[in-house]
Amino acid sequence: MSDEEGLVLERVSEGRSEFVHSYNVNCSINKTSKCSGCLSTQRFLMFSSDIDVMQRAIRIARTGVGLVEPNPMVGAVIVDAERNLIAEGYHQKFGEAHAEINAIRLAGKATRSADLFVTLEPCSHFGKTPPCAEAVIAAGFRRVVVGCQDPAPHGAGQGIERIRNAGILVEVGVCEVDARRLIAPFETLMIKQRPWVHAKWAMTLDGRVATSTRHSQWISCEQSRAWVHQLRGRVDAVITGAGTVRADDPLLTARPAGLRTALRVVIDSTGESVTADRKLVKTISQGAVLVCVSRRCTEASRSRMRELGVQVFETNSEDAVDLGEVLQELGRRRCTNVMLEAGPCLLGAFFERELIDEVHAFVAPKLIGGAMALSPVGGEGLPAIPSTANLSAFRVQPCGDDFLLEADVCRGLSQAETRITEQHGI
Repeated sequence: MSDEEGLVLERVSEGRSEFVHSYNVNCSINKTSKCSGCLSTQRFLMFSSDIDVMQRAIRIARTGVGLVEPNPMVGAVIVDAERNLIAEGYHQKFGEAHAEINAIRLAGKATRSADLFVTLEPCSHFGKTPPCAEAVIAAGFRRVVVGCQDPAPHGAGQGIERIRNAGILVEVGVCEVDARRLIAPFETLMIKQRPWVHAKWAMTLDGRVATSTRHSQWISCEQSRAWVHQLRGRVDAVITGAGTVRADDPLLTARPAGLRTALRVVIDSTGESVTADRKLVKTISQGAVLVCVSRRCTEASRSRMRELGVQVFETNSEDAVDLGEVLQELGRRRCTNVMLEAGPCLLGAFFERELIDEVHAFVAPKLIGGAMALSPVGGEGLPAIPSTANLSAFRVQPCGDDFLLEADVCRGLSQAETRITEQHGI
């Protein structure tokens, strides 16, 4: 490109993009800006603030969903002193290079005196790959901006400290709430030793998941059901109950197959719902089946299921299956995201134990009425209406004829949210 030719630059400001025409461009950084993975190498970005750069890193990090678990999704963006994009990268696959390394490799010598924005603290330990903190130091950055500290015990600020000790300016907490939400499943696995639980259901506009005669197929439209298969294809396990197995005889597989093959988990205190004629058993070659039982399950029943190729996990409970133990077992298996596809009874049990982290509710433009028709979440329920919303990060999007409502279940303020609240006097 000659000096007289124009170069189209994209200015990112407050999450919005606008294109500006720049003449007499001699900036080699703009001409050679690079990005890893599927992101275009032809777009030249300039950012208006540190927040905009970090939001870019968060956005590209999500490209790794379904590929990086049990690792967290991480994005990295390298810019010059004027916040022109040099290179960007994200963690693309578990066991492979982390986001910072991908971005550094693309930037080459342009990292010298540049700024690195990374959504999560660079690691300081040897795992599948060497410590990223050492590569960050060697790259010669002027400044490193970190979205949030690593919640894992083997991280916990050590990478930040190592980079600071090398004489590099480190700033922590830019877009911290968003950066923390990005790694929420990973943090849940690290801190609580259990996976992030996605609860999914489809209901009519009057809040029913089945008629009074228990007829339920199909409430949602074809596009909504296709979305569910996509979610199944990126989680590590799909959980259902004995009642759903008896009533619907589900497969619980992703069709078409997704990035991950989910373990199919059945909560059944006796194990009697899982028999040789069930689709779960007939398709055992397409995905493993784990039946979680209580001490009510006889040795004969456990042996029968194992002969069918079914895995059995017995919880330390006399009657109902201990759901906390089930999630701990899935955490031990390094499951990061699990989807709960079950009837009102099991959904209610998870809700009452405060074990649901995220909700995906499809609302169909249908009315069925009926005092005896089922609502999505059963159990005893709350004794009083919550004084404040117990769902956050509420999102709504059309899905065919339906609407998909999604939200996170509130657990009280996180440390990051509490700190931000105190800073702003809220």
